[in-house]
Amino acid sequence: MKPSLEQLHLVQILRQRTAELGEAPALRHQVGDQWQDISWQRFGEQRDALSRALLSLGVEVQDKVAIFAQNSPQWTLADVASMQCRAVIAPIYPTNTDEQSAYIINDAGAKVLFVAGQEQLDKALLMVPQCPSLQHLVLMDDLAPAETTVAVHRLSDLLEADHGHQQAELERRLAERSLDDLLTLIYTSGTTGEPKGVMLDYRNFASTVRQHAEFLPFGQGDVSLAFLPLSHVFERGWSLYVLSQGGTNAYLADPMQVQSALAEVRPHVMCAVPRLYEKIYSAVMEKLEQAPAHKRGLFMWALKQGRKRFDAAQGGPALGALSKAQLALADKLVLSKVRANLGGRIRFMPAGGAALDPKVNEFFQSVGLTVLCGFGMTETTATVTANRPGAIGIGTNGSALPEVEVKIGANDEILVRGDTVMRGYYNRPEATAEVFDEDGWLKTGDCGYLDAQGRLLITDRIKELMKTSNGKYIAPQRVEGMVARDPLVEQIAIVADSRNYVSALIVPAFEALENWAREKGIQYKDKLELVNHSTVKAHFEERLKAVQAELARFEQVKQFTLLPREFCMKRGELTPTMKLRRKVIYNRFAKEIEAMYRKVAPAKA
Repeated sequence: MKPSLEQLHLVQILRQRTAELGEAPALRHQVGDQWQDISWQRFGEQRDALSRALLSLGVEVQDKVAIFAQNSPQWTLADVASMQCRAVIAPIYPTNTDEQSAYIINDAGAKVLFVAGQEQLDKALLMVPQCPSLQHLVLMDDLAPAETTVAVHRLSDLLEADHGHQQAELERRLAERSLDDLLTLIYTSGTTGEPKGVMLDYRNFASTVRQHAEFLPFGQGDVSLAFLPLSHVFERGWSLYVLSQGGTNAYLADPMQVQSALAEVRPHVMCAVPRLYEKIYSAVMEKLEQAPAHKRGLFMWALKQGRKRFDAAQGGPALGALSKAQLALADKLVLSKVRANLGGRIRFMPAGGAALDPKVNEFFQSVGLTVLCGFGMTETTATVTANRPGAIGIGTNGSALPEVEVKIGANDEILVRGDTVMRGYYNRPEATAEVFDEDGWLKTGDCGYLDAQGRLLITDRIKELMKTSNGKYIAPQRVEGMVARDPLVEQIAIVADSRNYVSALIVPAFEALENWAREKGIQYKDKLELVNHSTVKAHFEERLKAVQAELARFEQVKQFTLLPREFCMKRGELTPTMKLRRKVIYNRFAKEIEAMYRKVAPAKA
């Protein structure tokens, strides 16, 4: 019998887990070079202590509390303690500027701001004069309290102080909790325009917990690595699911250290965006290119055996005795070693945020690393559709969650309805009205279709479809995903709208490119000279021809410019979830783009 949504109020579930699991590990984090555990018992004691402290700071029911920090156990502690007070949590990306962060605090009307990290504290101090609603700053690490016009507290002091007089009020709020309370305001980073606060309530989260529990095997003793920022709905929703199931959540503060964290934590699950999978794939392919012919042959043979195993697991032809023997050999010699680089215990890895190139997906499945591609939005509490273990369709985003409805509307737009869909945008009644149709379907803004098995395939964002001057439609993510498979490509932004052919701004993977340049004896003094070297350009031209073979001629990149630096968030060229802000990029590199269209036009596609 399914638990009711009322039984799945997150605060209730997490308190139950604390009572049941006691000294079992709930949270894991790095202290110096060591990974240390925080037990459910300790987490519960700190959570209740912080809830009482927040009540002493004057946090009322549905007051807003903001969190501005990298991933850490303290992030989740602030999150859950605020939930217990029936406050509304507004996470802020740690990479946001002080102006972007102040906008969120002011729009939400946040009373308390949790901060960790010197960079975030410096931004917070700049924000304080601009944020009249802000009354308290809580420092989550060992930074020295700073002088400012609002009250400043150390988290450690709040946890140690005696706020026992607030216990009765805490118990009253716990007893009066409601699924209709707002749990969070998550501000969409957006590729254009001001961010909008997505209102998600406890009913949204209760529904997503119940539906994920039907098909994702995860529970006590399992470990998840929180690699994506907790300020994003994907990682935060998954981390809360991990804890709701009694698992252990390991926090990675610096996403650049993911390789070493995988080896040390050896997680069973890790959520990631396609870019991580693409980088792993590219790194393996780069090594393979440099390997002797016999090793390349062995690797490709092993992948072929792994693909047979994958197909059999999805209901395809069963493996015979010979195939099983070949698979065992392939696994011993090759496949197990690739899995070991990711810790050796991965059971599955949810993937979302953008389309994952089918070839990259096939590689992981063949190696024995189960990637579960899905589709979702902040507005839908993350997952709308997902592939299931044993029912994976490569190139698809899987079928809808059990209690979520999906249909295709006008212009192939994906429409969604169900308990996981947001209440609306905070302080934005007009924007809310625009995103729902008259029957209550959420208009996602994404294009796609359902295959014969009911699995969703994304074609592109409606607003991002590009139309060439020849009347051809280009789906930029498809082209960019295909080109990004090349080990020498770190980032790519294509240009096609109202142009007569497709061009691209390409950021090379400089470590790989510099290794290649040394082998070829190419002399250069800096990255700018390297990317402008005629031999380098010719090499990229040849590689682009090969990697784009599956694209229609009108979709293929005809001209390109190699850039000497990456697109980055600090310059506003990427969202915090690493999506391209095309308008900013096109404006910043307008000269380079125009130069590509002044060149001799390529033969007509």
